[in-house]
Amino acid sequence: MECCIFSKLKTQPLWLLFLFSLGSITLLRFFFLFLKWVYVNFLRPSKNLKKYGSWALITGPTDGIGKGFAFQLARKGLNLVLVGRSPEKLKVVSDSIAAKFGKVKVVTVVVDFSGDLDSVMEKIREAIEGLDVGVLVNNVGVSYPYARFFHEVDDEILRNLIKVNIEGTTKVTQVVLPGMIKRKKGAIVNIGSGAAIVIPSDPLYAVYAASKAYVDQFSRCLYVEYKKTGIDVQCQVPLYVATKMASIKRSSFFVPSTDGYAKAGVRWIGYEPRCTPYWPHTLLWALAYSLPESVVDAWRLRFCLGIRKRGQLKDSRKKE
Repeated sequence: MECCIFSKLKTQPLWLLFLFSLGSITLLRFFFLFLKWVYVNFLRPSKNLKKYGSWALITGPTDGIGKGFAFQLARKGLNLVLVGRSPEKLKVVSDSIAAKFGKVKVVTVVVDFSGDLDSVMEKIREAIEGLDVGVLVNNVGVSYPYARFFHEVDDEILRNLIKVNIEGTTKVTQVVLPGMIKRKKGAIVNIGSGAAIVIPSDPLYAVYAASKAYVDQFSRCLYVEYKKTGIDVQCQVPLYVATKMASIKRSSFFVPSTDGYAKAGVRWIGYEPRCTPYWPHTLLWALAYSLPESVVDAWRLRFCLGIRKRGQLKDSRKKE
């Protein structure tokens, strides 16, 4: 039968053989990509995070993804340095972790990333003095109260977006990185956003999306710079997660809870420089890439205009 197939192929014109070969190579490539996708999402074991160091530092750990990471890293046996703005919320998270994971040590640092960053970094530097911080999760971030055109963004929102999302992530990394270089090991996880990477644009959230694009490129450059020194730098790219920032209360198949996302996120630490840990998000990413950019742009604009309208109605009710 094989001889029959090959003999028939020999009788075909060259252009048809070329198309057949091209199609076979494409199918084979797709098959291996699918196998890789299955392996990294379901079969690949997570790394032993303790090999990086016995401590992890997390910014923005009192809510959302940061809180999820705090509990997941504590479950892995790492001691925690929790850096947040609210002393009350930090105490609640710290006490909860201590009650659930008795052997895990927790240090809290109360700072406001929208304030004086020099004093913020000094407090963090003092808190980690003598600690082998092996994992850094740069999660702290802010967004718009709701969607709005760029000319409607006031100076305070603009300043906080740049200061917290860009400067905060950069400076915390600058404080923690020297210790990792000295020990020749470490893992840095910067939380990006699908708004900057998965979709071609995020209209009415322009500065937020741009700040997350900075985080993505910053992470990739550091990954290349420090990979040979034993430091793994990664930008994780979540799509929608059920958080206060996203104004989503209920989780679903495509919108994980913060714990669900963090559980997936911890499994990916130390691997690819850019990843989407929650596997259903990769399906949405593939869908977005398969559509023309103009179609995605138009959908996203309509979607964000709806958010803007609801936000304005909510503001007007507060004024009444």
